Amino acid sequence: MMSPKFLPILALSLACMSPRPADAQVALPQVQLPQLPVQLPVDVNRTLDAASPEQLRELRRLRIRDLLRTNRTVLEADPRGAPVVRSEIVALSPSPEALRKAEAAGYTVVRRNEIEGLDITTVVLRAPAGMSTRRALRELQRNDPQGTYDFNHLYMESGAAETTAVDGPQSPALRFPDTRVGLIDGGVDGSHPSLVHARLQQHGCAAPIPSAHGTAVASLLVGSASDFRGAAPGAQLYSADVYCGLGTGGAVDAVVNAFGWLVRERVPVINVSLVGPANRMLEQVVRLVIARGHLIVAAVGNDGPASPALYPAAYPGVVAVTGVDARNRVLLEACRGSHVRFAAPGADLRAATLQQTYASVRGTSFAAPLVAGLLARRLSTPDVKQAGQALALLASHAQDLGAKGTDRIYGKGLVGAELRIDEN
Repeated sequence: MMSPKFLPILALSLACMSPRPADAQVALPQVQLPQLPVQLPVDVNRTLDAASPEQLRELRRLRIRDLLRTNRTVLEADPRGAPVVRSEIVALSPSPEALRKAEAAGYTVVRRNEIEGLDITTVVLRAPAGMSTRRALRELQRNDPQGTYDFNHLYMESGAAETTAVDGPQSPALRFPDTRVGLIDGGVDGSHPSLVHARLQQHGCAAPIPSAHGTAVASLLVGSASDFRGAAPGAQLYSADVYCGLGTGGAVDAVVNAFGWLVRERVPVINVSLVGPANRMLEQVVRLVIARGHLIVAAVGNDGPASPALYPAAYPGVVAVTGVDARNRVLLEACRGSHVRFAAPGADLRAATLQQTYASVRGTSFAAPLVAGLLARRLSTPDVKQAGQALALLASHAQDLGAKGTDRIYGKGLVGAELRIDEN
């Protein structure tokens, strides 16, 4: 019999993965999930509030285990247990000589992209038949010690939605049509009533594939309707879909390509509500994007207060966002650390669904777009100096929470509290 201490894990795991309306399935990339025989009426907020740090860590392990098991032919785990694309290694701007040596050793170039906005090249190499992914990475690093190589890690959404559709209060018809903001996530359903004014630009897939998570985050960024508003209502949204409905969705090479597109389009603020492990190529790309004057806003993740830092939120210069509930208490599942910059509403609020309605959402995924939208209203073009000024201005309005001053739980404090639209 399962220990009682793991019952909240089972309940929340079933809540995130059981076959129910797509607006609730926002905790994993769009892959073939196991068909569970039951659907529990789980209150996600109550379950997470009762969970321990040990249970939160176990929940992530369960999610990753199911993802790997369901997609075992294309995914595997790296030495830290993080999901990666099987047999693939990513390389950042490898030299022609390094590529020649790799191909001579049996490696195959499966994808190559010139990222014009960042003046770099990304290359995805497939390991020779019979060689493990881990050995391939070691060999490439040994043969080209000055190069940048890593696993093709997957980055996963950082939030969950409940099943019950809710209504909310009326909100003012405030819009920011001249504001531009970027989103790296799943696809967005631009036909949702809250997004029809967003002047949506989509990138990344042969055809748009709306996702529940991407649509929910987009609504909190730019949503504008008689009964709903995001942080920058009516702003122009540049949405890069890094999943495209694939089992390998969220791979780091797709995330890097998305950054390149947004830099090329000169979108000043980029929201990333995805989390994953440290990755050498992603780290270098994030550094380049920030150096060009863009602001990257990212969710800190929901692995709990004892979890190691998750990325890209933990990279230097990224605006890392945690979430709070309606009482301004940090979400129990939110990661912590010196990289946390701001807190914003991350529970007891609602967002758009694929069913043209709204649902209650929870997670740092949904706090990040509120901060991104507020910053986008203050930054009209990529510029290092203006980006710093926008951050300073937002920090000057932050409500100090927790220990006095900047801390590892709430960062500089709470912003965007007025943007909460809940079910009451």
